[in-house]
Amino acid sequence: MTIKQLFKKIRPFAKPYQNLIFYTLVLTVIGSFAAQVNAFILKYTVDSISDLLVAKTPLREGLYLLSVISAVLLGKEIVYSIVQFGQKFYGEKLRIMIARDFSQAIVNRILTYKMAFFTSTENESGKLQTRIDAGISSLTRLVQNFFIDILPLFANAIVALVCMFIANFYVGLVGLFIIPIYFYVSQIQAKKLSGFRRNMRSYRENKNNQLINLIDSITVIKSFAREKEEAERHQKIQYDMTENQLATRKTSFVFESIKSFIEQIGVVIVIVLTAYFVLNEQMTLGAIMFHIMLFNNVSAPIRQLHRIYDEVNDALIYSESFFEILEADDQIEPSGNYIPESITGLIELKNVSFSYPNGHEALRNVSMTICPNENTALVGLSGAGKSTVINLLDKFYDASKGQILLDGVDLREYNTAFLREHVGLVLQKNHIFKGSIAENIRYGKVNATDEQIIAAAEQAFIHEQIMELPNGYDSQANLLSGGQQQRIAIARMFLKNPPIIFLDEPTANLDAIATEQIKNSLDAIKVGRTVITVSHSISQIIDAEHILVMEKGEVVEDGSHEDLYALHGVYHKIFSAMANSLNIQKITHSMNLD
Repeated sequence: MTIKQLFKKIRPFAKPYQNLIFYTLVLTVIGSFAAQVNAFILKYTVDSISDLLVAKTPLREGLYLLSVISAVLLGKEIVYSIVQFGQKFYGEKLRIMIARDFSQAIVNRILTYKMAFFTSTENESGKLQTRIDAGISSLTRLVQNFFIDILPLFANAIVALVCMFIANFYVGLVGLFIIPIYFYVSQIQAKKLSGFRRNMRSYRENKNNQLINLIDSITVIKSFAREKEEAERHQKIQYDMTENQLATRKTSFVFESIKSFIEQIGVVIVIVLTAYFVLNEQMTLGAIMFHIMLFNNVSAPIRQLHRIYDEVNDALIYSESFFEILEADDQIEPSGNYIPESITGLIELKNVSFSYPNGHEALRNVSMTICPNENTALVGLSGAGKSTVINLLDKFYDASKGQILLDGVDLREYNTAFLREHVGLVLQKNHIFKGSIAENIRYGKVNATDEQIIAAAEQAFIHEQIMELPNGYDSQANLLSGGQQQRIAIARMFLKNPPIIFLDEPTANLDAIATEQIKNSLDAIKVGRTVITVSHSISQIIDAEHILVMEKGEVVEDGSHEDLYALHGVYHKIFSAMANSLNIQKITHSMNLD
């Protein structure tokens, strides 16, 4: 990405703050002229004192001159301080505003993306967070520095260079010719450093991602006593980052020394040239200091170029990945416009095939019919494609081939938000948001009353346990046990009360008593709804009116429990294995003793 392209992308975010930019530009112009006052005052002072010494004028006239000069300089400093305050304040305000807009824009954007975007290895949570944070930080810092440092510095340099040319054409040429040489060296430096910076971006992304994975996996790490191995794995990327940083600093120091040498050559030339003109009586003595100070104003941006280039290059590098996220139009989740008055719940899959972004083929030529107001169970070994069917029906992914119909209408034509408002989804492990229990249940219906929340919790058999907590429904939900969190998620679904329900191992993390309680609740809510249950629980499967058996991404058997069991096929094998794992014979014998 070039600087021109970068500013083109930033422009829409800066446009709402045109007034701030205008005020900053006005202050910049005032400040650039005010910055030259010292040079003119110093020239006037040296020349005036020189004249007073030659004329042997009394001391009181010299003191009067100094008092006037002091008053002018003090007034200039007051004006300059106000200008600098305004520049910094408006620049910082602009940075804060644009940072806020960048952050909100990226959040608004990624919420519209397909599920495939988040499951991609390139968009793992640690990498995504680093790219977003680093992108916003570097971009907003560039905007701030442009108005606080870069723009004022170069405005000062241009005004100072013009003053040099007006005072003496040849001295002005020195300042003019030294700048492009310095720019050229800085550009070479930027190219040399760009590779190191790209590597550093990759290292930071991997480091953050590894750190998040380490924290998420801490229980497993400690249970296997693998602290040493994990520390060594993290150490490698730290060492790689260190080598990269050292190489970066070494290159920077070499080029900074070269640039400092070039600047000092310019200063020497100005001193020699102005001294020559003074000796040749073409300049006054004060002109020497006058031109040196103006040259310093010209070279000030030069002294800052390495930092400016660093920040610009950071912005260019990190903005690439940031805007890749912000402008990933091909990742926007498609949504149809079809919004029916009601949903009956007839679901049909016709020759559906699907492959995940990583290339894994999860479904192959799957056809099935799920009748409305009926409880359908999807049965199969792990990896058979059961959860993938749920993902497709909830429009998390689009089928690679084939067609999915809901009430006779292609699922792609449905408005996605409307569809998901009418579908309840309970997963094996549901996400609990940071916040109170009431807030987590209310997520199912944002305008729900406290009474409705309590009723939903009672249906999920979690109300009594909530009331035993010190803060009741105001307690933090993420502090609950896994089984309790699962029931909070089920209460959330009760509150939503949708016509279609997808249950993906809803009682997997619950104890036996809780499983029985939730089963009773689920049995009640299943009435009059289309329900698809994915479960390895005999009780969930045997109650289903319709069972679809899947194996290796295909539907291999279809029917009722009795019919499928009598076939002695795949379902019979799976069901028998479930029963044997529960030791049904011994359980039955124990119950008969009662």
